Amino acid sequence: MTDQQQLSVGDKAPDFTLPDSTGTPVSLSDYRGGPVIVYFYPRAATPGCTTQACDFRDNLSLLNAAGYQVLGISPDPQDKLASFAEAEGLTFPLLSDPDTEVMTLWGAYGEKTSYGKVTRGVIRSTVVVDSDGTVAVARYNVKATGHVVRLLTELDIHG
Repeated sequence: MTDQQQLSVGDKAPDFTLPDSTGTPVSLSDYRGGPVIVYFYPRAATPGCTTQACDFRDNLSLLNAAGYQVLGISPDPQDKLASFAEAEGLTFPLLSDPDTEVMTLWGAYGEKTSYGKVTRGVIRSTVVVDSDGTVAVARYNVKATGHVVRLLTELDIHG
């Protein structure tokens, strides 16, 4: 049913360079040397995506204290990402992947089932990349609500 290749623990995370909400290019390789959480979401300023982004925002100090950086990626244009970041007080980079090339490469775009119907689109996903660029955690079809708390537990990060 699915045509996309998803990443697995131990895989080398594919490098990318995407513009952030200000148009500044951001590369995964910029974060080499420390762990990074890359999460993919369908659309900025929608209820589920706002919940997920705010959960990352609210737990960012804990994540940063444990050495983790956070990158959010969606197909939204830069101006929409900038408005979303400003409206929600998001201080981590939101990256624009309008042609979904990076999402596809990471297994976060393709066939999915929504309300019993198979469609193509962004698969809400989170991948944790360790300091040398290897996938440490890969979660696909995650729920917006409660996902960050589960991730903190999985990464053994406590407040």
